[in-house]
Amino acid sequence: MDISEDALLGAIRKVLSGPGPEVRVGVGDDAAVVAPGTGDLVLTTDALVEGTHFTLPTTTARDLGYKAIVVNLSDVAAMAASPRYALCALTLSPSVDAAWVMELFGGMREACDEYALWLVGGNLARGSEVTVGVTAVGEVAPGRASTRSGAHPGDVLVVTGDLGAAAAGVRLAAHPPRAPSAEERAASRRLARPVARVGEAGVLAAHAASAMIDVSDGLALDLSRLCEASGVGARLEVGAVPVAAAATVAEALGGGEDYEILATLPDAAAATAAADDLREAFGVELTTIGTITGSGLVALTPDGDESPLQPTGWDHFRDA
Repeated sequence: MDISEDALLGAIRKVLSGPGPEVRVGVGDDAAVVAPGTGDLVLTTDALVEGTHFTLPTTTARDLGYKAIVVNLSDVAAMAASPRYALCALTLSPSVDAAWVMELFGGMREACDEYALWLVGGNLARGSEVTVGVTAVGEVAPGRASTRSGAHPGDVLVVTGDLGAAAAGVRLAAHPPRAPSAEERAASRRLARPVARVGEAGVLAAHAASAMIDVSDGLALDLSRLCEASGVGARLEVGAVPVAAAATVAEALGGGEDYEILATLPDAAAATAAADDLREAFGVELTTIGTITGSGLVALTPDGDESPLQPTGWDHFRDA
């Protein structure tokens, strides 16, 4: 890369927006300084690794930057929190140049602007592969963070949006159709530009959601995690699961990277009211897909057959 670290940092500062009123010291110093808020802080971190989460030939730098921010904000949303700040630890390989880095931060700037987030600092390093690590900070009213551990038997199981589009996008990237349909193009777009359901999670929390988790690793696997944390079971109605137009049922159950919100609500009335509010405020559907039980994970097919639900999904270390 024919540019010094200081020059690259200076160029990055020009791409990013100026600091918000709560940011006392932003990008360019040894560390950021922000004014404390009045709520509890919600902290999360995630990394997108070349060869595992993306490949340079098939992913634009701008989409990668946007996605690196959003996947963290999905975790913030699942805690019913609002985004505040982010840090980025970026490892650059010899395969990318300064123009690529500017595009990456351009995508981050887009996501930050969309979700009212301030990117306040980070780190640059060289390595054999590109890694985009982001740490995000959110804020929630004291004691009001939603967790995975509050579900109770009898709760209604709901999910926002539809599932499987990102998995379909991965499949389509591996075997590109000669003339992709509108649904296939939409699936590829969902893989590249996911949505963090920040406002939607707030609506669910307002309707007394007892537990929430973002569907990042697959519906079946993330449902099993919610149930384990809550000490409960679930009965999933497979035929009710909202499957994206280009996806299969298997991709909806175990594909991952959907970043929808899976939640439990106290009863059907709360689910109906939350669905109405989500549709009116965000144009997003909320689907009831099952109930919480005392123990065990069961899949109910449209034919009425029941079988154990296998917690399939993305696991970094399953084949390690």
